[in-house]
Amino acid sequence: MSTKPLSPFKTRPIMFTSKTVDIKKEQFGSVDSQPIYLYTLKAGFITLRVMNYGATITAIEMPDKNSQVHNIVAGCPTFDEYLKPHPYLGAVIGRFANRIAQGKLTLDGKEYQLSINDHPNHLHGGISGFDKKVWQPETQTIGEDHCSLSLTTFSKDGEEGYPGNLKVTAMFTLTVRNEIKISYNASTDKATPLSLTNHSYFNMSGFLKPTILDHELTINSTFFTEKNENNTSTGKLLKCADTPHDFRLAKKIGKDIKQLHQDRGYDHNHVIDDFGQGVRPVAKLMDALSGRVLEVQSDMPGVQVYTANWWDGSLTGTQGVPYEKHGAIALETQQFPDSPNHPSFPNSILRPGDDFFSRSIYKFSLLSG
Repeated sequence: MSTKPLSPFKTRPIMFTSKTVDIKKEQFGSVDSQPIYLYTLKAGFITLRVMNYGATITAIEMPDKNSQVHNIVAGCPTFDEYLKPHPYLGAVIGRFANRIAQGKLTLDGKEYQLSINDHPNHLHGGISGFDKKVWQPETQTIGEDHCSLSLTTFSKDGEEGYPGNLKVTAMFTLTVRNEIKISYNASTDKATPLSLTNHSYFNMSGFLKPTILDHELTINSTFFTEKNENNTSTGKLLKCADTPHDFRLAKKIGKDIKQLHQDRGYDHNHVIDDFGQGVRPVAKLMDALSGRVLEVQSDMPGVQVYTANWWDGSLTGTQGVPYEKHGAIALETQQFPDSPNHPSFPNSILRPGDDFFSRSIYKFSLLSG
């Protein structure tokens, strides 16, 4: 595992720990007579809530520097609202996170047409992706220093146009060190594109501040992938230096965001340095008001940085406030967008006999002083 540090903030993060470890289950709703359960995991000073509809994180509750507890991720206040259109709040995304240009790809000489749900592209697994599946609870574990929940789903050959019968397991682990670890396992009987991510949106103030423009962000990235007019990859890598995308040193998200007129903010894939070195630093997010710090680590080659550019206040979230433009940030660890159509990008094809495994870690702490 790489130990390359991200640029430090002005004050030193301090950890808070507790030996309390617990997991509880309650019914949250139902879909087509299938029960939907809400699981509450507790360890350290973090409470993590996950439901098996979409393998969705509905809440991450943590104290601020004044010991006030808030939910720092966007979510819907009731289960029925998760059944309505929403921007993938907290869900696991698949089969393929981000966009595939025109929904087209060629694999082993055969052309495939995927569903189009973000004209003219295929986005986040299509019309009915993994975010809309009822995942099956598999295991719950309570250990001395962690608790974990494992959820499984099955995607049939031809679903949303993808080849292969695909089995996916997502495991959520919460540790007494205030880490959320999400690991993904998958296997297939035909070669298929695969890019799994969690689509949580973070506002480290707990949405006490309506936007994240004052949050400081650092990204372990020297390059980002260029986009074309249809919002899909050109295949080129561009340097972050001397652009609004340069977060190699911590800076406020709002500092350069107005330069990104076409996207209304950040909606770009960063190439994470040291790919192939296993789990390594991806990003660090800090809110001075609350003192909360989030560090993201992953073994994926990229991270999509999205600043909720199209939120418009029409959705009132779990915190009881409208979700406004730039109200939160998603840090989606992933394969590069449109990878199947760009041979120079890291491999994103899972083949029969190969077991897919990926892991992302979200580590929470508080600033001293």
